[in-house]
Amino acid sequence: MGVGMKMTKVIMHGCNGKMGQMITGIIASDPEIEIVAGVDVSDHIRNTYPVFPSIAECDVAADVVIDFCVAQAVDGLLDYCVEKQIPCVLCTTGLSEVQLAHVEEASEKVAVLKSANMSLGINMLLKLLKEAAQILVPAGFDIEIVEKHHNLKVDAPSGTALALADSINEEFDNGYEYVYDRSQVRAKRTDREIGISAVRGGTIVGDHDVIFAGEDEVITFSHRAYSKALFGKGAVQAAKFLKGKPAGRYDMKDVV
Repeated sequence: MGVGMKMTKVIMHGCNGKMGQMITGIIASDPEIEIVAGVDVSDHIRNTYPVFPSIAECDVAADVVIDFCVAQAVDGLLDYCVEKQIPCVLCTTGLSEVQLAHVEEASEKVAVLKSANMSLGINMLLKLLKEAAQILVPAGFDIEIVEKHHNLKVDAPSGTALALADSINEEFDNGYEYVYDRSQVRAKRTDREIGISAVRGGTIVGDHDVIFAGEDEVITFSHRAYSKALFGKGAVQAAKFLKGKPAGRYDMKDVV
C-alpha cells in the first residue's frame, strides 16, 4: 500500500475558529493526515482547502470529520455523518440533553468519538480519580471541583469538569448530586454531593482542580492546560484512530 493510500482525509467542521485553525496548522505538518475540506459560516480566512458555509453543502469525500464548532451546528453534522457514513470526532461542548440523545442515536449507525476533553493528561486523570475515590470516599472525604477558563467560554460548568465528576460518580452507582451554586440554599453540604464551581477570566486555557477534603487533610488533583494545542493534537490522534471504525460510541479512552 502506497503512502497516499494511508492518508486520512479530514473535513474540518468549524475550520475558521481558533481550534479549527490550530488543527489546520497541526495537520499541515503531519504526513499521515490532510484536510480536504472545511466548513464555517465565516469566510474571513484563506485556507489551502475549499470551505463550505454548511456541512450539508460539502460534497468532498473524506474518511472522518473533526468537529470544533458551535452546539447549534451539531445536529446537521450528525445527520450528514450518518447519511454519508463518515465517522466523526465530536469536540463541541455545551450540547443539550436532546442533542446528547441525537449523538447516541447517530452512533448506532456511524462511528462517533465524543470526549469532553481531548487531552491525554485529562483522560489519565479520569482513571486515577476512580481509584482515589474508592479509598477517600469511604473515609468521609468531601469532593469539590473548581474549573477555570478564559472569558470567551460560553458554557459552564465545563464539559471536562462534568466528566471528572462523572468518573467519580460512576464508581458509586451515580449516587452523587451535582451542586453548581450554593448561594440559593442556606444549608450545610451533604456527603452525597459534588460541588462544581466555574471561574471565567482572561485567557485561561483550562484549569481543573478536583479537591478531596477530609478531616485535617486535603488531596487535590490538578490539571493545567497551557495551550489549546494539546486539544488539537488529541483530536488529530482521534481522527486517525476513528478512520474505518465500525458504528459505535468511542471516546479518548479508546485512543490513549
